[in-house]
Amino acid sequence: MSGLRDGEQAAGAAAGAPAGGVATLLAGTRVCICGGSGGVGKTTTSAAIATGMAARGLKVCVVTIDPAQRLANALGLDALGNDPHRVDPAAFTAAGLDLGDGELWALQLDAKRTFDDLIERLAPDARTREEILSNRIYRELSGAVAGSQEFTAIAKLHDLAATAEFDLLVLDTPPSRNALDFLDAPDRLTQFFEGRALQALLRGWAGPGLGMRLLGRSTGLALGVLKRVTGVDLLTDLSTFFRLLGGLMEGFRARAEQVDALLRDPGTRFLLVTSPEREPIDEAIYFHRKLKAARMGFGGGIVNRVHADQLGDEDAGELIARLVDEAGLSRPLARRVAACFADEHALAVRDRENVALLAARLGPSVPLLLIPHLDDDVHDAEGLVRIGGHLFA
Repeated sequence: MSGLRDGEQAAGAAAGAPAGGVATLLAGTRVCICGGSGGVGKTTTSAAIATGMAARGLKVCVVTIDPAQRLANALGLDALGNDPHRVDPAAFTAAGLDLGDGELWALQLDAKRTFDDLIERLAPDARTREEILSNRIYRELSGAVAGSQEFTAIAKLHDLAATAEFDLLVLDTPPSRNALDFLDAPDRLTQFFEGRALQALLRGWAGPGLGMRLLGRSTGLALGVLKRVTGVDLLTDLSTFFRLLGGLMEGFRARAEQVDALLRDPGTRFLLVTSPEREPIDEAIYFHRKLKAARMGFGGGIVNRVHADQLGDEDAGELIARLVDEAGLSRPLARRVAACFADEHALAVRDRENVALLAARLGPSVPLLLIPHLDDDVHDAEGLVRIGGHLFA
Protein backbone atom coordinates (compact mmCIF):
# COMPACT_ATOMS: atom_id res chain seq x y z
CA MET A 1 0.00 0.00 0.00
CA SER A 2 2.78 2.36 -0.89
CA GLY A 3 1.05 4.36 -3.63
CA LEU A 4 -1.54 7.11 -3.43
CA ARG A 5 -4.82 6.54 -5.20
CA ASP A 6 -5.76 8.89 -8.03
CA GLY A 7 -8.26 10.65 -5.79
CA GLU A 8 -5.61 11.43 -3.18
CA GLN A 9 -3.21 12.73 -5.81
CA ALA A 10 -5.97 15.00 -7.07
CA ALA A 11 -6.56 16.20 -3.51
CA GLY A 12 -2.92 17.30 -3.37
CA ALA A 13 -3.35 19.22 -6.61
CA ALA A 14 -6.57 20.78 -5.35
CA ALA A 15 -4.65 22.09 -2.34
CA GLY A 16 -2.51 24.17 -4.70
CA ALA A 17 0.40 21.80 -5.41
CA PRO A 18 2.41 23.21 -8.34
CA ALA A 19 2.98 21.11 -11.45
CA GLY A 20 6.75 21.16 -10.90
CA GLY A 21 6.50 20.18 -7.25
CA VAL A 22 9.30 21.27 -4.96
CA ALA A 23 11.45 22.50 -7.86
CA THR A 24 8.82 25.14 -8.62
CA LEU A 25 8.45 26.08 -4.94
CA LEU A 26 12.20 26.64 -4.60
CA ALA A 27 12.75 28.66 -7.78
CA GLY A 28 15.12 31.52 -6.92
CA THR A 29 15.77 30.14 -3.42
CA ARG A 30 19.27 29.96 -1.92
CA VAL A 31 18.32 28.62 1.52
CA CYS A 32 15.53 26.09 2.11
CA ILE A 33 14.59 25.45 5.75
CA CYS A 34 12.47 22.37 6.44
CA GLY A 35 10.57 23.07 9.64
CA GLY A 36 8.05 21.16 11.68
CA SER A 37 7.65 19.11 14.83
CA GLY A 38 9.86 16.13 15.63
CA GLY A 39 9.23 12.69 14.19
CA VAL A 40 7.49 13.74 10.97
CA GLY A 41 10.28 12.80 8.55
CA LYS A 42 12.11 16.12 8.17
CA THR A 43 15.50 14.43 7.80
CA THR A 44 14.59 12.17 4.89
CA THR A 45 12.44 14.87 3.30
CA SER A 46 15.34 17.36 3.45
CA ALA A 47 17.69 14.79 1.92
CA ALA A 48 15.20 13.96 -0.85
CA ILE A 49 14.74 17.66 -1.66
CA ALA A 50 18.50 18.22 -1.80
CA THR A 51 18.96 15.15 -4.00
CA GLY A 52 16.21 16.20 -6.40
CA MET A 53 17.59 19.72 -6.73
CA ALA A 54 21.11 18.37 -7.34
CA ALA A 55 19.65 16.22 -10.13
CA ARG A 56 18.50 19.50 -11.70
CA GLY A 57 22.08 20.67 -12.10
CA LEU A 58 22.60 22.57 -8.82
CA LYS A 59 25.39 22.31 -6.27
CA VAL A 60 23.42 21.55 -3.11
CA CYS A 61 24.40 21.02 0.52
CA VAL A 62 22.01 19.48 3.03
CA VAL A 63 22.64 20.22 6.71
CA THR A 64 21.26 17.86 9.34
CA ILE A 65 21.14 17.99 13.13
CA ASP A 66 20.00 14.38 13.43
CA PRO A 67 22.24 12.60 16.01
CA ALA A 68 21.03 9.17 14.88
CA GLN A 69 23.02 9.47 11.62
CA ARG A 70 19.91 8.61 9.59
CA LEU A 71 20.89 11.05 6.86
CA ALA A 72 24.36 9.53 6.54
CA ASN A 73 22.81 6.09 6.20
CA ALA A 74 20.28 7.30 3.62
CA LEU A 75 23.11 8.78 1.57
CA GLY A 76 25.17 5.61 1.77
CA LEU A 77 27.80 7.12 4.09
CA ASP A 78 29.27 5.69 7.28
CA ALA A 79 29.22 9.05 9.02
CA LEU A 80 29.02 12.81 8.46
CA GLY A 81 31.12 15.55 10.00
CA ASN A 82 30.80 19.27 10.68
CA ASP A 83 32.20 20.18 7.27
CA PRO A 84 30.49 19.52 3.90
CA HIS A 85 31.23 16.11 2.41
CA ARG A 86 30.45 15.35 -1.23
CA VAL A 87 28.13 12.39 -1.74
CA ASP A 88 29.15 9.84 -4.36
CA PRO A 89 26.52 10.06 -7.16
CA ALA A 90 27.01 6.38 -8.04
CA ALA A 91 24.46 5.24 -5.43
CA PHE A 92 21.79 7.44 -7.00
CA THR A 93 22.71 6.34 -10.52
CA ALA A 94 22.17 2.73 -9.40
CA ALA A 95 18.77 3.79 -8.00
CA GLY A 96 17.76 5.28 -11.36
CA LEU A 97 18.57 8.98 -10.73
CA ASP A 98 21.40 10.61 -12.66
CA LEU A 99 22.75 13.71 -10.89
CA GLY A 100 24.42 14.82 -14.12
CA ASP A 101 26.31 18.08 -13.59
CA GLY A 102 24.72 18.55 -10.17
CA GLU A 103 26.56 17.95 -6.91
CA LEU A 104 25.15 16.76 -3.59
CA TRP A 105 27.03 17.61 -0.39
CA ALA A 106 26.05 16.89 3.22
CA LEU A 107 27.13 17.65 6.77
CA GLN A 108 25.92 16.85 10.26
CA LEU A 109 26.00 19.79 12.65
CA ASP A 110 28.38 19.56 15.60
CA ALA A 111 26.92 22.25 17.85
CA LYS A 112 29.95 22.46 20.16
CA ARG A 113 32.39 22.66 17.26
CA THR A 114 30.28 25.32 15.54
CA PHE A 115 30.21 27.41 18.72
CA ASP A 116 33.98 27.06 19.09
CA ASP A 117 34.41 28.19 15.49
CA LEU A 118 32.29 31.26 16.27
CA ILE A 119 34.51 32.08 19.26
CA GLU A 120 37.61 31.74 17.07
CA ARG A 121 36.22 34.26 14.59
CA LEU A 122 35.05 36.74 17.22
CA ALA A 123 38.25 36.67 19.32
CA PRO A 124 40.38 39.77 18.61
CA ASP A 125 43.66 37.84 18.59
CA ALA A 126 45.17 34.37 18.87
CA ARG A 127 46.04 34.73 22.56
CA THR A 128 42.47 35.66 23.53
CA ARG A 129 41.11 32.81 21.41
CA GLU A 130 43.30 30.23 23.13
CA GLU A 131 42.49 31.63 26.58
CA ILE A 132 38.76 31.27 25.97
CA LEU A 133 38.86 27.83 24.36
CA SER A 134 41.08 26.43 27.12
CA ASN A 135 39.11 28.03 29.96
CA ARG A 136 37.48 25.39 32.16
CA ILE A 137 34.30 27.42 32.66
CA TYR A 138 33.94 28.01 28.93
CA ARG A 139 34.40 24.32 28.15
CA GLU A 140 31.56 23.42 30.51
CA LEU A 141 29.18 26.25 29.63
CA SER A 142 29.78 26.23 25.87
CA GLY A 143 28.27 22.77 25.64
CA ALA A 144 25.10 24.05 27.29
CA VAL A 145 24.94 27.24 25.21
CA ALA A 146 25.80 25.36 22.04
CA GLY A 147 23.11 22.91 23.07
CA SER A 148 20.75 25.51 21.70
CA GLN A 149 21.03 23.68 18.39
CA GLU A 150 18.61 26.09 16.81
CA PHE A 151 21.08 28.99 16.98
CA THR A 152 24.17 27.03 16.02
CA ALA A 153 22.27 25.51 13.08
CA ILE A 154 21.48 28.95 11.67
CA ALA A 155 25.00 30.17 12.47
CA LYS A 156 26.43 27.26 10.44
CA LEU A 157 23.95 27.99 7.68
CA HIS A 158 25.03 31.65 7.70
CA ASP A 159 28.69 30.68 7.34
CA LEU A 160 27.94 28.36 4.42
CA ALA A 161 25.78 30.99 2.72
CA ALA A 162 28.51 33.60 3.14
CA THR A 163 30.95 31.48 1.11
CA ALA A 164 28.58 31.48 -1.90
CA GLU A 165 29.98 28.02 -2.65
CA PHE A 166 26.58 26.35 -3.02
CA ASP A 167 23.61 27.14 -5.23
CA LEU A 168 21.20 25.86 -2.58
CA LEU A 169 21.42 25.02 1.13
CA VAL A 170 18.79 22.72 2.64
CA LEU A 171 18.48 22.69 6.43
CA ASP A 172 16.88 19.88 8.40
CA THR A 173 15.86 21.76 11.54
CA PRO A 174 16.54 20.32 15.02
CA PRO A 175 14.09 17.83 16.52
CA SER A 176 11.95 19.85 18.91
CA ARG A 177 8.60 19.66 20.62
CA ASN A 178 8.14 23.25 19.51
CA ALA A 179 9.33 24.07 16.00
CA LEU A 180 9.03 27.79 16.84
CA ASP A 181 12.17 27.49 19.00
CA PHE A 182 14.07 27.69 15.72
CA LEU A 183 12.58 31.06 14.75
CA ASP A 184 13.19 32.54 18.21
CA ALA A 185 16.82 31.37 18.54
CA PRO A 186 18.56 34.62 17.46
CA ASP A 187 16.35 36.74 19.73
CA ARG A 188 16.90 34.40 22.67
CA LEU A 189 20.67 34.63 22.29
CA THR A 190 20.51 38.44 22.09
CA GLN A 191 18.30 38.58 25.19
CA PHE A 192 20.76 36.34 27.03
CA PHE A 193 23.68 38.68 26.37
CA GLU A 194 21.66 41.81 27.11
CA GLY A 195 20.05 40.37 30.26
CA ARG A 196 20.53 42.23 33.53
CA ALA A 197 21.93 39.20 35.37
CA LEU A 198 24.74 38.63 32.87
CA GLN A 199 25.48 42.35 32.60
CA ALA A 200 25.76 42.57 36.39
CA LEU A 201 28.17 39.62 36.46
CA LEU A 202 30.32 41.14 33.74
CA ARG A 203 30.53 44.43 35.61
CA GLY A 204 31.09 42.63 38.90
CA TRP A 205 34.18 40.83 37.64
CA ALA A 206 35.66 43.95 36.08
CA GLY A 207 38.11 44.66 38.91
CA PRO A 208 40.37 42.69 41.26
CA GLY A 209 38.62 41.33 44.32
CA LEU A 210 35.14 42.20 43.08
CA GLY A 211 34.41 38.63 42.02
CA MET A 212 34.95 37.41 45.57
CA ARG A 213 32.45 39.96 46.88
CA LEU A 214 29.90 38.83 44.28
CA LEU A 215 30.28 35.20 45.29
CA GLY A 216 30.13 35.90 48.99
CA ARG A 217 32.60 34.99 51.71
CA SER A 218 31.36 31.42 52.29
CA THR A 219 31.47 30.53 48.58
CA GLY A 220 34.90 32.09 48.24
CA LEU A 221 36.21 30.05 51.17
CA ALA A 222 34.75 26.88 49.67
CA LEU A 223 36.50 27.56 46.35
CA GLY A 224 39.73 28.17 48.27
CA VAL A 225 39.46 24.78 49.98
CA LEU A 226 38.70 23.16 46.61
CA LYS A 227 41.86 24.69 45.16
CA ARG A 228 44.03 23.37 48.02
CA VAL A 229 42.55 19.86 47.81
CA THR A 230 42.28 19.40 44.03
CA GLY A 231 44.49 22.08 42.54
CA VAL A 232 41.50 23.43 40.60
CA ASP A 233 41.35 27.25 40.80
CA LEU A 234 37.72 27.90 39.86
CA LEU A 235 37.84 31.47 41.14
CA THR A 236 40.57 32.38 38.67
CA ASP A 237 38.76 30.49 35.89
CA LEU A 238 35.56 32.40 36.61
CA SER A 239 37.36 35.72 36.65
CA THR A 240 39.10 34.95 33.35
CA PHE A 241 35.90 33.70 31.73
CA PHE A 242 33.82 36.80 32.51
CA ARG A 243 36.68 39.13 31.58
CA LEU A 244 37.08 37.46 28.19
CA LEU A 245 33.34 37.17 27.56
CA GLY A 246 32.89 40.90 28.07
CA GLY A 247 35.18 41.57 25.14
CA LEU A 248 33.08 39.47 22.77
CA MET A 249 29.65 40.90 23.55
CA GLU A 250 29.36 43.11 20.49
CA GLY A 251 30.48 40.28 18.24
CA PHE A 252 27.80 37.97 19.63
CA ARG A 253 25.11 40.61 19.16
CA ALA A 254 26.23 41.22 15.58
CA ARG A 255 26.17 37.50 14.76
CA ALA A 256 22.67 37.15 16.23
CA GLU A 257 21.52 40.00 13.98
CA GLN A 258 23.16 38.35 10.97
CA VAL A 259 21.48 34.98 11.48
CA ASP A 260 18.15 36.72 12.04
CA ALA A 261 18.65 38.57 8.76
CA LEU A 262 19.33 35.24 7.04
CA LEU A 263 15.96 33.91 8.22
CA ARG A 264 14.23 36.98 6.75
CA ASP A 265 16.24 37.17 3.52
CA PRO A 266 14.15 36.99 0.30
CA GLY A 267 16.34 34.09 -0.83
CA THR A 268 15.36 32.03 2.23
CA ARG A 269 12.22 29.92 2.06
CA PHE A 270 10.55 27.73 4.67
CA LEU A 271 8.87 24.44 3.82
CA LEU A 272 6.56 23.01 6.47
CA VAL A 273 6.97 19.26 6.92
CA THR A 274 4.29 17.41 8.85
CA SER A 275 2.60 14.04 9.12
CA PRO A 276 -1.18 13.54 8.89
CA GLU A 277 -1.76 13.00 12.63
CA ARG A 278 -3.71 15.74 14.36
CA GLU A 279 -1.01 17.01 16.75
CA PRO A 280 1.67 17.62 14.06
CA ILE A 281 -1.03 19.15 11.83
CA ASP A 282 -2.04 21.59 14.59
CA GLU A 283 1.58 22.56 15.17
CA ALA A 284 2.11 23.07 11.43
CA ILE A 285 -0.88 25.42 11.33
CA TYR A 286 0.52 27.41 14.26
CA PHE A 287 4.01 27.47 12.75
CA HIS A 288 2.63 28.83 9.46
CA ARG A 289 0.75 31.54 11.33
CA LYS A 290 3.95 32.63 13.10
CA LEU A 291 5.94 32.60 9.84
CA LYS A 292 3.30 34.78 8.24
CA ALA A 293 3.29 37.19 11.18
CA ALA A 294 7.09 37.41 11.05
CA ARG A 295 6.95 38.05 7.27
CA MET A 296 9.32 35.18 6.55
CA GLY A 297 9.38 33.47 3.18
CA PHE A 298 7.03 30.49 2.99
CA GLY A 299 7.11 28.01 0.13
CA GLY A 300 4.42 25.49 1.07
CA GLY A 301 3.61 22.39 3.06
CA ILE A 302 4.62 18.74 2.75
CA VAL A 303 2.49 16.06 4.39
CA ASN A 304 4.52 12.92 4.88
CA ARG A 305 3.33 9.30 5.34
CA VAL A 306 -0.22 9.71 4.02
CA HIS A 307 -2.05 6.37 4.02
CA ALA A 308 -3.56 5.13 0.78
CA ASP A 309 -7.21 4.07 0.69
CA GLN A 310 -7.21 0.75 -1.11
CA LEU A 311 -10.70 -0.20 0.12
CA GLY A 312 -12.58 2.95 -0.79
CA ASP A 313 -16.36 2.50 -0.73
CA GLU A 314 -16.25 -1.26 -1.21
CA ASP A 315 -18.11 -3.29 1.40
CA ALA A 316 -15.93 -5.66 3.48
CA GLY A 317 -18.21 -8.57 2.61
CA GLU A 318 -17.83 -7.87 -1.10
CA LEU A 319 -14.05 -7.72 -0.72
CA ILE A 320 -13.98 -11.07 1.10
CA ALA A 321 -16.05 -12.67 -1.67
CA ARG A 322 -13.70 -11.28 -4.34
CA LEU A 323 -10.63 -12.50 -2.50
CA VAL A 324 -12.14 -15.97 -2.30
CA ASP A 325 -13.46 -16.12 -5.88
CA GLU A 326 -10.78 -14.23 -7.77
CA ALA A 327 -7.65 -14.66 -5.65
CA GLY A 328 -8.42 -18.18 -4.49
CA LEU A 329 -7.92 -17.41 -0.80
CA SER A 330 -9.56 -19.43 1.90
CA ARG A 331 -12.39 -17.64 3.65
CA PRO A 332 -10.54 -17.28 7.02
CA LEU A 333 -7.50 -15.81 5.23
CA ALA A 334 -9.73 -13.56 3.12
CA ARG A 335 -11.34 -12.20 6.31
CA ARG A 336 -7.92 -11.37 7.78
CA VAL A 337 -6.84 -9.64 4.58
CA ALA A 338 -10.10 -7.69 4.48
CA ALA A 339 -9.55 -6.61 8.12
CA CYS A 340 -6.13 -5.21 7.14
CA PHE A 341 -7.75 -3.27 4.29
CA ALA A 342 -10.37 -1.96 6.71
CA ASP A 343 -7.68 -0.75 9.14
CA GLU A 344 -5.84 0.97 6.29
CA HIS A 345 -9.11 2.53 5.15
CA ALA A 346 -9.71 3.98 8.63
CA LEU A 347 -6.22 5.51 8.66
CA ALA A 348 -6.72 6.88 5.16
CA VAL A 349 -10.01 8.53 6.16
CA ARG A 350 -8.31 10.09 9.20
CA ASP A 351 -5.42 11.34 7.07
CA ARG A 352 -7.77 12.76 4.44
CA GLU A 353 -9.72 14.71 7.07
CA ASN A 354 -6.57 16.09 8.71
CA VAL A 355 -5.02 17.06 5.37
CA ALA A 356 -8.26 18.83 4.45
CA LEU A 357 -8.11 20.73 7.75
CA LEU A 358 -4.51 21.76 7.05
CA ALA A 359 -5.36 22.89 3.52
CA ALA A 360 -8.31 24.93 4.78
CA ARG A 361 -6.27 26.65 7.51
CA LEU A 362 -3.29 27.42 5.26
CA GLY A 363 -5.56 28.79 2.55
CA PRO A 364 -6.14 27.93 -1.12
CA SER A 365 -3.04 29.78 -2.31
CA VAL A 366 -0.62 27.68 -0.24
CA PRO A 367 0.90 24.71 -2.15
CA LEU A 368 0.53 21.37 -0.37
CA LEU A 369 2.41 18.22 -1.43
CA LEU A 370 1.57 14.71 -0.25
CA ILE A 371 4.05 11.86 0.24
CA PRO A 372 2.52 8.39 0.64
CA HIS A 373 3.13 6.08 3.56
CA LEU A 374 5.80 3.68 2.32
CA ASP A 375 6.05 0.04 3.30
CA ASP A 376 9.70 0.37 4.35
CA ASP A 377 11.83 2.91 6.19
CA VAL A 378 13.90 5.16 3.95
CA HIS A 379 17.52 4.22 4.64
CA ASP A 380 19.25 4.39 1.26
CA ALA A 381 19.50 6.23 -2.05
CA GLU A 382 16.67 4.20 -3.56
CA GLY A 383 14.30 5.32 -0.80
CA LEU A 384 15.25 8.97 -1.30
CA VAL A 385 14.62 8.63 -5.04
CA ARG A 386 11.15 7.17 -4.31
CA ILE A 387 10.27 10.11 -2.05
CA GLY A 388 11.70 12.54 -4.61
CA GLY A 389 9.39 11.07 -7.21
CA HIS A 390 6.42 12.40 -5.20
CA LEU A 391 8.06 15.70 -4.22
CA PHE A 392 9.11 16.63 -7.76
CA ALA A 393 6.19 15.17 -9.72
